Amino acid sequence: MTHSCVLNIKKLLVSQPKPASEKSPYFDIAEKYGVEIDFRPFIKVEPLTSKEFRQQRISILDYTAVIFTARTAIDHFFHLCEELRVTIPETMKYFCMTEAIAVYLQKYIVYRKRKIFYGQTGKPEDLVTVIGKHSKEKYLAPVSDVHKDDLFAMLDAKRINYTKAVMFRTVSNDFTKEESFDYDMLVFFSPAGITSLLKNFPDFKQDDIRIGCFGPTTAKAVKEAGLRLDVEAPTPEAPSMTAALELYLKRQQEADKA
Repeated sequence: MTHSCVLNIKKLLVSQPKPASEKSPYFDIAEKYGVEIDFRPFIKVEPLTSKEFRQQRISILDYTAVIFTARTAIDHFFHLCEELRVTIPETMKYFCMTEAIAVYLQKYIVYRKRKIFYGQTGKPEDLVTVIGKHSKEKYLAPVSDVHKDDLFAMLDAKRINYTKAVMFRTVSNDFTKEESFDYDMLVFFSPAGITSLLKNFPDFKQDDIRIGCFGPTTAKAVKEAGLRLDVEAPTPEAPSMTAALELYLKRQQEADKA
């Protein structure tokens, strides 16, 4: 594929795992604009050891229901139970943020409708409404060491009896000395990614490197770190990160032609 103009963005780093599907819009962008895209998460999730978990003095079997806000939480919850040799009773109920998260439970348990509940829209308030109908349960909520508190503020308002249990942590996925860091653009999806960038490269100078990000909290973290934000999503014209990226590259291509 030949290009009549030369883009000054040649190499992008997207701080996410490589898409499983070949149909990802990222691959279309790479081909259409002749850019190289590397996928490399800046952060990774690791489990707490059973010893670390025990320090929280939480007995899983004291609870009658579990709240899952992500599939990651399901994996860590069941692996930890296995490590602690805790057998979850058949009577345990599960409350999930979305149907997709609820369906993922089948990896570990037999899916029974009367035991598994989920919000219809994926918004915290929806799940809280469902939980509110089962207010007598004693809830356990597996979370990461860094987590959003909006759901828990709503549960507090409804006086739901719940306990947060940190079962996994978000850590910086460090770059090795052998890895070349020669990117024209970096794309981030969480504030933790920005923290990791500055941890890996304390002397990071942005200069001509473009920074793109998804979500208002990530945008805030970019600005608070004193960095320039060049591409932001979601916006009305670019609802996804790939749409924002395409728009940016297209405009740049047009500017180069002018």
